[in-house]
Amino acid sequence: MFEGSPLRSIKRLLVGTPIPASLAQHERLSRVTGLAVLSSDALSSVAYATEEILRTLILAGAATLWLTTPLAGIIAVLLLVVVFSYRQTIHAYPDGGGAYRVAKENIGLYAGLVSAAALLVDYVLTVAVSVAAGVAAITSAFPSSHAFRVELCLAFLVLLTLGNLRGVRESGRLFALPTYFFIVITLTLVGTGLWKIATGATDSVGSVGLPTHGGTQALTIFLVLRAFANGCTAMTGVEAVSNGVSAFRPPESRNAVTTLLIMAALGVTMFLGITVLAQSYGLLPQEQETVVSQLARAIFGGGSVLYYMVQAATMLILVLAANTAYSDFPRLSSIVARDRFLPRQFTRQGDRLAFSNGILALSVLAGVLMVAFRGDTHRLIPLYMVGVFVSFSLSQAGMVMKWRRERVPGWRASALLNGLGALLTTIVLLVVAITKFGEGAWIVVLLVPLLVLLFLAIRRHYDDLDVRLSLADYGAPPRIHRHRVILPVSSVHRGTLAALHYARSLSNDVTAVHVAGNDAEAEQFRDDWAEWGDGVRLVVVESPYRDLLQPLLDYIESVAAKRQRHETLTIVVPQFVPRSSWHNLLHSQTAAFLRLALLFRPGIIITSVPYQLSQILVQDKPVPS
Repeated sequence: MFEGSPLRSIKRLLVGTPIPASLAQHERLSRVTGLAVLSSDALSSVAYATEEILRTLILAGAATLWLTTPLAGIIAVLLLVVVFSYRQTIHAYPDGGGAYRVAKENIGLYAGLVSAAALLVDYVLTVAVSVAAGVAAITSAFPSSHAFRVELCLAFLVLLTLGNLRGVRESGRLFALPTYFFIVITLTLVGTGLWKIATGATDSVGSVGLPTHGGTQALTIFLVLRAFANGCTAMTGVEAVSNGVSAFRPPESRNAVTTLLIMAALGVTMFLGITVLAQSYGLLPQEQETVVSQLARAIFGGGSVLYYMVQAATMLILVLAANTAYSDFPRLSSIVARDRFLPRQFTRQGDRLAFSNGILALSVLAGVLMVAFRGDTHRLIPLYMVGVFVSFSLSQAGMVMKWRRERVPGWRASALLNGLGALLTTIVLLVVAITKFGEGAWIVVLLVPLLVLLFLAIRRHYDDLDVRLSLADYGAPPRIHRHRVILPVSSVHRGTLAALHYARSLSNDVTAVHVAGNDAEAEQFRDDWAEWGDGVRLVVVESPYRDLLQPLLDYIESVAAKRQRHETLTIVVPQFVPRSSWHNLLHSQTAAFLRLALLFRPGIIITSVPYQLSQILVQDKPVPS
């Protein structure tokens, strides 16, 4: 892409000017921006975690909803255990990498790859679920927009992609205000609601959205476990800070730990507050309105400014929760790619010091999910939980093995905490996998091992490439005793003669090859070549079926088959380059197809000779009428 081209100008407008590598340190996150970038996923989950518990328990009737608060309390305790476990991970691995590095270095390669696969899948689902949930907040306030939820999802996805392509620090600035707006308005909602309950200024509002108040299922242990598993969505995003430690300003570990603890305190407070209020106000889940919307309507009034502020804040944080994945997916991809389990392109930073290839890959995969599941949050969430708890369990188990191996002062207490975290998250993983398997979790259970196989295949390719390109015991390239050149020509023009001149500079053994559809065309070409071919021998291949490419390939292969050991065969492909790129649509791309067809043929070298039409000055001629 040339400087000053229209596409380059559009890119600069959308993404910004390049940032030199010397300023990379200044692009890191402070605690303020770090909370916005890396905690939005965990904080946003409070907007739908309570609702997911309610949607499950209501199947056994409204009388079972008293279990909502106890289940939320257990989840909150579990969340705190995991947070303090990850606090130790951050101090032990200040360079980041999170569960992947911990599992790989302490348990083994396959455990690390499983963790990486689970996290990458989870980040894709984070984007899809978060954006879909944010759009659900819009459709709750404006029901007429429900029919356009997929289009809204894709529009927000484009905005997130552009925001993150502008760089980590700038995306933090862009998304910090909505995050803090959500925190303030949600704490205001919780505080006002609790005050009204304490002063007796409220009544139960009991929703009438679902025809299941009497219950359609029995209250079984399995149903309670399903509700618990659904509520554990409140724990998603906890691992993000430990995966992105290197994104913080120095001292990285201290800033990351502080951000993690603030995130945990805010998340637990808001989650428990919303749960207690939902139960106190007698809310039931509805298809067309979220529980948070019902709660804001009951506390602030449906037409009030504060109600619409709650909906706006919820929509923004849910959409921006995807920003956590946009920070960690590209970073984790780059770490895995450095270990050569993903394509090397993921290790490269773009003009704005962001891992652009990872960002674009994440957007494409999340967009496919949004379209496939029609932007339905409740259909996506069952896929969402397995990956994150796989990484939780492997990370905590890896830390236990690390403490036992190193035996640093206080290692027993550290191992006990991480061991408790590993035990609890493994139990939750089993509950989630079993209760959600039939709802779609089987897709993730199948996808993770397939990704691991893909990682191993990529690594085998790179290892094989190293062996085949190694100079060890190589000696010297084989000497070339004869250099044969074949020049495919479709017609005689300036570009053909330029390619002929180049071919003759390579070797005196040049053969021009023309594919003719009939005798008249062949005879005409022979006459033209006799005049302009400078004595170079010509072979005319007849093609009675008007196929130009295959007869040419057959001729080249027949020559290549007779090639001697120390003989090189070069195909010089002439190609004129139009003055404008769209002019290519007006011409057949025979040269491009020929290069592609010959690229994988052994023993053949392909050389293109472009002829730039824009460099030719011609006398103006009238356009035919």
